[in-house]
Amino acid sequence: MPGEVSRCNEPRPNLNYENLDDEMKTSKMTVSKMTALHGRAHHLFLVLCLVSLFGASFFCLLTTGCSHAPQDSRSALSAGEWHDFKGTWTAAGSRSIMPFGGDRRTAISILNGSLVLAGSSRPNAGFRAEAFVFNDTATGMVGRAVWTDEHGDQAFSELRGEGTADNNTITGTFVGGTGRYAGANGTYEFSWRFVLENEDGVVEGQSMDLKGRVRAGSQQTGSGQGGLL
Repeated sequence: MPGEVSRCNEPRPNLNYENLDDEMKTSKMTVSKMTALHGRAHHLFLVLCLVSLFGASFFCLLTTGCSHAPQDSRSALSAGEWHDFKGTWTAAGSRSIMPFGGDRRTAISILNGSLVLAGSSRPNAGFRAEAFVFNDTATGMVGRAVWTDEHGDQAFSELRGEGTADNNTITGTFVGGTGRYAGANGTYEFSWRFVLENEDGVVEGQSMDLKGRVRAGSQQTGSGQGGLL
């Protein structure tokens, strides 16, 4: 048909396939970028959620810990109430001996060790125990001892004894202290046995039959019998 032939012979529009490819590539890149941005936003959202969750938990933990902080259960020894105890004192240290004519000897010992106590009313389960002791085989021994508990509170005592082979009993008299042992008074007694003595002056020993009692009270100033010597 003449009309149809004329339409077939009409010129067709010139399509630029190169531009079309560029546009499709651009669209694909845009979609890829949007997908990547969406993924990053999703990851960021998850991170923020986790931070918020753990932050709230950490805050609750802090506030709970602060509101339930352990209380110091220590208390001063009840004034007037006796605390009976027994135990074992072990110590090591140094001793310097000086002959003092004939069979008489004098010695100065510095001892550090531990004291473990027993008894239902004991003032504490244990102490770090230090002692400075001067001994004279003719006149006996005098010394000073400091017991320190795990909190740093201390009990002070004076030591006196015969210091002879026939009578090795040593008496300790509490003369106050710090913290819960402030104003401590009372006495304890024990015998001492050296288990190691060498020529260099190194010694180790332990108490035997240590027992005593202590209570809080007015601060004492000592036995009034003068200094160490």
